[in-house]
Amino acid sequence: MTTTTAGTPPLRVAAKGWGGHRTIASALAAAPAGAVITIAPGVYTESLRLERRVLLEPEYGTGTVHLRSPGGPVLDVTAPDCEVHGLELRGSDPAEPAVRVADAAGLTLAECDLGRGRIDVLGSRDDTGAAANSALTSADTLARALRDPVGGGVLLVRGGRLHDARHAAVHLEGDARARLVDTAIDTVDGLGVALGGSAVLLAERLRVSATAGSSLRARGSSRVLLRDTRLSGPGRHGLLIEDEAEGLLEDCRISGPARAAVQAGGSATVGLADCRVSGAGTDALAVGGSAQLTVHGCWLLDSAGHGILVTGEAVALAVDILIARSGAAAVRVSELARASLSGCRIGVSGEHGLTVTDAAHAELADTTLSDAAVAGVHTDGRARLTLTGGRIERGETGLRLRSTAEASVRGTTVSGPSKAGVELGPHARTTLEGVRIGSTGSAGVVLAAGARLAMEGCTIEAPGGSGMVVSTGAEPAVSGLRIDRAAKNGILFGPGAGGTFAYCDLTGGNFPALHIGANAEPRFTGCRVLDCGQDVALADEAAPVFEDCVSIRVKNPLLPGVTAAGPAPGAPPRKPAAPGGAAGGTGPAGGARTALGGTAAAGGGFASLSDLSELGEPEPEPETLEELLAELDELVGLDGVKQNVGGMVKLMQTVRLRQQAGLPAPPLSRHLVFAGNPGTGKTTVARLYGRLLKALGLLERGHLVEVDRSALVGEYVGHTGPKTTESFNRARGGVLFIDEAYALVPAGVSNDFGLEAVATLVKLMEDHRDEVVVIAAGYPGDMERFVSSNPGLASRFTRSLVFADYSSTELVRIVEHHAQRHRYELSDGVRGALGRYFDAVPRDARFGNGRTARQVFQAMTERQAMRITELTSPVEAQLVVLDEQDMPELVPPVPPAA
Repeated sequence: MTTTTAGTPPLRVAAKGWGGHRTIASALAAAPAGAVITIAPGVYTESLRLERRVLLEPEYGTGTVHLRSPGGPVLDVTAPDCEVHGLELRGSDPAEPAVRVADAAGLTLAECDLGRGRIDVLGSRDDTGAAANSALTSADTLARALRDPVGGGVLLVRGGRLHDARHAAVHLEGDARARLVDTAIDTVDGLGVALGGSAVLLAERLRVSATAGSSLRARGSSRVLLRDTRLSGPGRHGLLIEDEAEGLLEDCRISGPARAAVQAGGSATVGLADCRVSGAGTDALAVGGSAQLTVHGCWLLDSAGHGILVTGEAVALAVDILIARSGAAAVRVSELARASLSGCRIGVSGEHGLTVTDAAHAELADTTLSDAAVAGVHTDGRARLTLTGGRIERGETGLRLRSTAEASVRGTTVSGPSKAGVELGPHARTTLEGVRIGSTGSAGVVLAAGARLAMEGCTIEAPGGSGMVVSTGAEPAVSGLRIDRAAKNGILFGPGAGGTFAYCDLTGGNFPALHIGANAEPRFTGCRVLDCGQDVALADEAAPVFEDCVSIRVKNPLLPGVTAAGPAPGAPPRKPAAPGGAAGGTGPAGGARTALGGTAAAGGGFASLSDLSELGEPEPEPETLEELLAELDELVGLDGVKQNVGGMVKLMQTVRLRQQAGLPAPPLSRHLVFAGNPGTGKTTVARLYGRLLKALGLLERGHLVEVDRSALVGEYVGHTGPKTTESFNRARGGVLFIDEAYALVPAGVSNDFGLEAVATLVKLMEDHRDEVVVIAAGYPGDMERFVSSNPGLASRFTRSLVFADYSSTELVRIVEHHAQRHRYELSDGVRGALGRYFDAVPRDARFGNGRTARQVFQAMTERQAMRITELTSPVEAQLVVLDEQDMPELVPPVPPAA
């Protein structure tokens, strides 16, 4: 039996028994300080006031005594060091306090079940209590405060459950203090715990769930320390901390909050160590005002918004954390905020991996950002970025830097983005040092007009487009750059572009290593071009300067000092002769008429200007309608397509004349469906169609933006609309060409994100009907399904052009065009052999039409080259003639599996 410290027996309470008090209140009235009161099982309807230090406990164990309030608090504690063990306590009103701990009083609740009301712990508001609380950092100091309170009331809850309260389950005010250990709080129409003033809460193994408001809220200068605590499914935030409050969470879990898991404002301070946050309804961690956030060793998973949001003048420090599967940017730093991340991993974000905007500043060290839906890192406004020793993997764009403030990137690797590795917006100021860029889907580095780049000791490996694209007005200063195996040009200079390049190496590739646009004046010092087909291709009036530059193992060298007849070092290279032009496609094997005001050299150029058109390059040289129609007529085959396009041009000319005469224009849909198999010239005609509309004055630029499903459809809810809009906006003033458009509406699938892309396209086509022409292309059998998938498509795509497969005779003509472009001649006998070859080619799914013709021509030039190398002294005629010996062997079709 429990005894008092003086050795007296406990007082006994039994409502219907002998040898004790009939009510708890009468026992309290008779009890001396330090008394123990044991209570027999039963239901007691009383409101108790603890005015002396006492212990209330059940006689036969936890849960056998039920104490009900007839009105007001069931317990009103005014003395220090009071204890209540194992009782079930019920208040009279969920919105009122069920337990009240007065200023300078102390209460321990052990293994109690408290419902229908909250616990109020009151405190004084003088500096004495606040000073005591500032030192309250451990359970020992709180235990001493229970015995000898200084300032506000003190509460210790050990075990048990607090539930069915309104507004809050526990409310601490003034300089009150509380410790909650192994306790559950649930079913609260409001906050789990609310702190104000200079109150302090220590919690260990606390479980808070099913709260309509935040799990915990701290205001004023209060302090919260949570260890091994679980905050589950709050109706608002997990932890809301405001004003000058402080919060520290160690080894905690916050799951499924309707809003941010941790929200801090004012000048609050928040720290998280070894915590897990999952399923936030908005942001995992959000700090604003002048708050400070420190995060170490935490996981932030599956937030609908940002992983970390830093706004206002807030400061965030993150070390060794993981952020994954965030619906928006994994980390966003805006306004005047600052953020520092070290040793972090950021993956699978619904927007950018890191966004830094306005006048914010972000510093990243040894951090990996992977699989961002848009850019790994995005800056704009006047934001500053410092990135050291990082990795940016996959995603759409590696670094998209559009801020006018300085960005510094050092010792970082960018690998595998589906678009550019580094994209610098207008007036961006960036330093790249020791950066490696590899396996990009398009260009390695793109500089928009006005961008300034200092680049030293960097590498660009195997870009899917040009290694570097330099737009008009950009200012690159590049030293020690190596560009290896670019799919297009090593460096592509737009009209009037410039910059300085010192001791750079450009290796491999089928296109010219340097394509220098009209009036461009870049300067090269000590640079080398190695192991490629051609070193330099020049547009009209290009004026580069080369000092001590060489070509090594280049098939068509133009740099000074390479041949005996070459120009002296330092002079611009000779202008390459323009080859005879012919229709029939462009590509690595053939020159292409460009928008740079000239003609690319044989063996190169670039197949498309998409890298430049995306950056808003100046318009091409004016082209006349007669020139473009003649170019259309020169295309091999496509008689029906030519007739349709010619008829549409005449109709649009009439529309233009009516508009100039002030007459209303007839209904006219310029959007088209191109139905045909691969290699039938759909992209070539689409590009020419845009130029025709520009010549007619119906489009501002006439450029072509080619996209497919991957460029329009996102992987997450809410991602498709912005992606589709971004692609559409890039085509403003020109043509949006959607290849394999039927992939947006997969057969038999009713909830695909592609349907959202189609709906977005329909609205954009209506909102910008005079700015963009949309061409949807694909297999004939599938395009009807695409158009009928949305009523808006059917009303806008009223004309379809059918691209028939090329006949054998037409394929021979395409080979002839390639031969003329590259200064080859076909013997009379090889023409007949080509016809027989194409007659025998299986017209199955592998047949590529014009692409097949180009592949045959390339194979013939390779076989001829092998034959010529065996001749002792070949004459010029032998170097240019392709005959029957050079015909490739026809690969027999693969028989079906048994």
